[in-house]
Amino acid sequence: MSRKRTVYSAEFKSKLVLEVLKNEKTLQEIASANNITPKNLQNWKKIFLDNAEIAMEPSKAVKDYKEDLLAAQEQNEMLTKIVGKMTVEKEWLEKKLKSLDSSDRKQLIEPKLNTLPLTQQCALLGLNRSNLYYKKRENKKKEEIKTQINHIFKDIPIYGAAKVHQQLLEGGFKVSLNTVASYRQQMGLKAVLAVKQVNTTIPIKEHKKYTYKLRDLDISHANQVWSTDITYIKTKEGMVYLAAIIDWHSKAVLAHKISNTMDSFLVMDVLDEALSLYGTPEIFNTDQGSQYTSEIHTQRLKNKGITISMDGKGRATDNICIERFWRSAKCERIYLNEYGSIRALIDNPPANPDKKSKQSYSKLVTICKKLEY
Repeated sequence: MSRKRTVYSAEFKSKLVLEVLKNEKTLQEIASANNITPKNLQNWKKIFLDNAEIAMEPSKAVKDYKEDLLAAQEQNEMLTKIVGKMTVEKEWLEKKLKSLDSSDRKQLIEPKLNTLPLTQQCALLGLNRSNLYYKKRENKKKEEIKTQINHIFKDIPIYGAAKVHQQLLEGGFKVSLNTVASYRQQMGLKAVLAVKQVNTTIPIKEHKKYTYKLRDLDISHANQVWSTDITYIKTKEGMVYLAAIIDWHSKAVLAHKISNTMDSFLVMDVLDEALSLYGTPEIFNTDQGSQYTSEIHTQRLKNKGITISMDGKGRATDNICIERFWRSAKCERIYLNEYGSIRALIDNPPANPDKKSKQSYSKLVTICKKLEY
């Protein structure tokens, strides 16, 4: 058990120091008489003499003390400001670091840094130290699916998640639609949509308009309903117009022609070709464009005993068969490339097309093979 340390008062110390200074007794005598060690007397004497000046000039000592105190206060204020600034900067930096991905924060760790232990580095970065030793396992199946999704996007960029999912299932991959959508989002893939179309339907008020005859009609055989429309194709040399006639039952393109002008001559050439090759339909559907409401076009249909049907105003879906064909042909072929001529369009088929795109492309080639320039 340790002995309790004796505490001596200032008065006691001063009394003994004065006795030592008289030089009447030895240090050993004074120490023995007061039950202390000679070493204590030596220390107290030194302290007494070192501070004798303060006793002679107390005002100077107080002044020096105040100056030291003021300097200490100023230093404390400066340090407080520095600490406050560093605290704000530290909090800002911590927020920024926490917003980083854990893999990015992990790269900031310096294992060989001697001045800052790994534990403290991890604490500052908001990381669990065990993450430093974790090695991510590669998901080969996931990477294979992503690779295949990328291939499908390159081949058919108009496909959304649903069609890509169907392609993957046909390719033997077992994956859910939500997973495909998530992977596409991670890869930054979005379907290439059709651009805004040029308006090719320009009606003339004076021309007679006919009602729409196809609503709720059961399409049961070929030559029951034909429909026609005009679309445009942009080339480096300018705009060209493509007219075609399609059979609603077989979805076959019966006649087609391209022209640098969108007029009655274009639609009449296409109509005459279809009539000469396939006979006459029961119903012929068009939009309300001036080419189709012109006297020469409507009269030709009447002379053949064909019932005339026209889309409602602003009702492109009334002519859905040919509109859907235009969309497939353009989205899967035309909008994805830039062509100097129609010949370049014909000679450059899509890379690795699937069954649907092959069908759409074959329709497009069928239309374009006999195009007039």
